[in-house]
Amino acid sequence: MSENHGNCPLCGGTKHPGNTTFAVDLTTGVVVVRGVPAFVCAKCGDAWIDDPVAAKLEDIVTDARRKHAVVEVTQWQQVA
Repeated sequence: MSENHGNCPLCGGTKHPGNTTFAVDLTTGVVVVRGVPAFVCAKCGDAWIDDPVAAKLEDIVTDARRKHAVVEVTQWQQVA
C-alpha cells in the first residue's frame, strides 16, 4: 500500500491506495457505501475513485433509485 499514485491536485500531497466512504444525496434519499477502494491523499485525505469502481457505484445508486430507498447503507465488500 506504499505505492505512489501521483500527487494530489488540491494540496500536492502523495496519493496512495486506500478506502473511502462514498455518499450521495438523491433528494429523495441517501446512498452511503463504506470501504470503497480509492487513491487517498496522505496530506489532505481527499480521495479519487478509479473508473471501474465509479461505474459500480453508479449501478448501486441506480438500484437505490429504482427501489425508492430513503436510506441505503452498505459495505463495498458486500456489493463488489
